[in-house]
Parts: sequence; C-alpha cells; structure tokens
Amino acid sequence: MLKIFLSKKRFDGDGGNILLLLLLYILQGIPLGLSASIPMLLQNRHISYKEQAKFSFVYWPFSLKLLWAPLVDSLFFKSVGRRKTWLIPAQYILGLGMMLLSSHIENLMNDSHVHVDMLTFVFFVLNFLAATQDIAVDGWAITMLKRNNVGYASTCNSVGQTAGYFFGYVLFIALESPDFCNKYLRSEPQTSGLLTLSSFLSFWGVVFMITTTLVWLFKTEKESNEHLIEDEKDHEEVEEERGVKETYKLLWHIIKLPSVKILAVFLLTCKIGFAAADAITGLRLVEEGVPKAHLALLAIPLIPLQIILPFVISKYTSGRMPMKIFMKAFPYRLVMGLEYAMLVWMTPWFKNKDGNFPSYYYMIIVVSYALHQVAVYSMFVSVMAYFARISDPSVGGTYMTLLNTICNLGGNWPTTLALWLVDYFTRKTCSIDGVGSCINTSEIEECARLGGECITLIDGYYIEMLICTIIGVIWLSWGKTVMNQLHHGTDKQWRVKNN
Repeated sequence: MLKIFLSKKRFDGDGGNILLLLLLYILQGIPLGLSASIPMLLQNRHISYKEQAKFSFVYWPFSLKLLWAPLVDSLFFKSVGRRKTWLIPAQYILGLGMMLLSSHIENLMNDSHVHVDMLTFVFFVLNFLAATQDIAVDGWAITMLKRNNVGYASTCNSVGQTAGYFFGYVLFIALESPDFCNKYLRSEPQTSGLLTLSSFLSFWGVVFMITTTLVWLFKTEKESNEHLIEDEKDHEEVEEERGVKETYKLLWHIIKLPSVKILAVFLLTCKIGFAAADAITGLRLVEEGVPKAHLALLAIPLIPLQIILPFVISKYTSGRMPMKIFMKAFPYRLVMGLEYAMLVWMTPWFKNKDGNFPSYYYMIIVVSYALHQVAVYSMFVSVMAYFARISDPSVGGTYMTLLNTICNLGGNWPTTLALWLVDYFTRKTCSIDGVGSCINTSEIEECARLGGECITLIDGYYIEMLICTIIGVIWLSWGKTVMNQLHHGTDKQWRVKNN
C-alpha cells in the first residue's frame, strides 16, 4: 500500500511529501490533545475551577500565533532553509521538553498537591512551540507540493491535527484509565492503566526527536516553487512577499478599517453566550462521576459527522450573505447549552448503585453532542466562508489570518473567564461544623482529611449558564442588526488599498 502511495504516478510524485506533511501535522496535534487531557485528570484531583481557568491559558498560543508569524516567515538561515530554520529547533525543544517533563510529571500532578502554575507554564510553552511549528509547516506545504497538489495541504492539516489530537486525548485518556483497561482490555484487574502520562510523554518525546533528525538530514527545502510562480502569472492580484516591518504595518492598516473594527467587536463577543456550556459541562460530568475515559471515547462515533457536516453546510454558505446561517444557528446553540445544563442536573438520577451508568445514558450524551455539533459547525463554516468572501485578494493570506486570530480569541477569553468565575458563584460547605466553606483546593482537602464531605448549596455552573444565556439572547438582537449592516455594505469597505 505504501509503495503504491509513493509511486511517481500517484499524486504526480508528491506521495512522499504528502505523507511527511501528514506526519508533521500529527505531531502538532499531540500537545493539543494532551492539553485537553490534563483538565480531565486534574478534575479527578478535585482542584478548583479557578485553577482550571489558569490552565486554560495553554490554548491561547494557537490563537495568538499571528503576533510572531511574520518573524517565522521572514527571518531564516539560507543554509538551513526558510521553514526548517524554525521547524527543526521547535520540534527538538518539543521532544526534549516532553522527555524532561516525563521525569517530573508525577510530582507536578501529585494527589497531595497539584502544581497548576508550573503545569500551565510547561504546556503553554509546548503549545507555543507547536504553534510555531504550525506556521512553518503551513508555509512549507505551499513550496513542498506541486501546484496541482497544494490542495492536499489543508487535508493533511485537518486529518493530521485530528489524528494527533485523537492520540493525545481520546486514546491516552482511555489507556490511562484503570477502570477502562480492566473492563475491556484485561483478564485480571490492576490498579493502573496500560499507559501513564509519564510513559506517554516519553514515547512521543522520542518520536519528535527521531522525526526531526530525519527531516533535518534527509529532507531538502526548495528555494522557490517555479511551477507555482508560473501558474500565478495568470492571476491579476497576487499577494506579494513582505518583510517583517511591512507585514506588521499591513496588519495595522487592516485593523484600522471601520468595517473590520465592527466585525472584531462582533467576533470577540459572539461566543459569550456559549462559554459556560463549552468550558464547564464536560468537567461537571466528570465531577458527577461519569468516567473520563467514556466521555473521551464518545467522541469517536461523532468523527464521521464532523467530517460530513462542513461539506453539507458549505452548500448554504456560498452566496453573498453566508452569515445568515451563523445567525440562524445561534439560538439553537443557546438552547443546546440549556440542554447540557439539564443533562448535568439529571446525571445523578441515571447513576446505578454500583456507580456505573446505563448504556442509554451515554446514548443521550452522544445525541446531545451531535446536535450541538450541528450548530457549532454551521457557525464555523459560515464564518469561514464570510472571511473568504470579504478578505482583500491582494493581501488575502494576512487578512484571513488576522480575522481567524480575532475569531479564536473570541472563543478563548470567555472560556477562561467562565472557568474563573464558577467558584465565585458557587457556595459549598463542609458537612463537619466549624470547618467552613469548600471553595479552594486546601479547604476541600481539609474537609476530606477530617472525614467530612463538601455539600453544594449553590452551584455556580447553573448560575453561569443562566447569565450566559441571557447575554446570548441580548447579543443575538444586536448581532443581527450589525451583520445585516455589514452584509449590505460594498466590497470596497474591506479593501486596504481603497482606504
């Protein structure tokens, strides 16, 4: 099979390059998957939601990579190669970092004391390096592949990142869980899973080191892509290559456009209504006793849906006003958030006496998540189509990246804030008189040490769900007016040269 894939007839001789890109994107997805696994592991150690909010900052580098992307694109050593100048050191440090972290992760996540600040710093750095690798690989893909195969770059990105995320999150959470391994993979029960976080980090650290060395020694980088240049001669508007200073000046000119300012406010506020549902629901289910391994595995049957949805939805976003789908999906996503809250509230009712949950309960979760994904992808595909329509063709790449960055930040800051405020709205007390509240980790541990348990008087999750939903309803009225105005504007309002 591999021989057929690598043959010169297949992909016009680009089969090996496509496989390499796929591997590099898989490696990129590993830190992202691990970053999603850690909150689940931390939740079982009863840390506060404020500490979960701290850790959520590890997701920010991929949203902020525009800040240093011009440096990665413009500064390099010719003897090494434009992309390898950044790719090689980024992956080497990632590999060494994972191997070093594997020796200390048990101490950082000790049941008696979890070092959340250090974990946040370490995984923030790992994701910063992965984001830098992403910038380099995205740029290399354009020159690595022949013009007629450049379209496969996005496929490699999507499939590779998804596979890496799957390995780092779903597969790891399942194989790390003693309950899952004892129930499905072992004949004799043991106290630990088939994998530990330490061994998983060590393995992928070695993979990073080996892959990076092979790429450094055996993969040469083209100085230019002649077939790409020739093909671009037929285009009237071609995005010119810019230096660092010129790129940052261009970004500033785009941001100053009145329409972009309005759109930025729209994008930075549109996900406030979903913050509590998206950030807290999974952690609350774990808190209610749903095994984290089962929650992770429920993502598998939804993969085909996530692949099909963009193709189906794109048929309705190809017109002049693609954001109509976004606005129509918005209220349904708000309703699904309320359904999530109801599901969390009813979860204790489904729990059997042995602590397990019936199969139909997991089916309810899958159906709920599938309906939620329809709304999520409807909004995602429509906003991507809108970005493609309004971006100035002469600076398309930079324009699209800026809008994507703003859009990603619009999802990150509400998530972090929602996690941070849960403890503020929550009221808990220890069952033993005189101990006091059970808000932070030390108070929870003190209550447990004395033989008591924390009793929830007011659950901040439901308070936040109510607040977010109200904000979402108010925002919807404002958002419709704003988007209607933007839709009825002219293309000139988005052009840099005309402003």
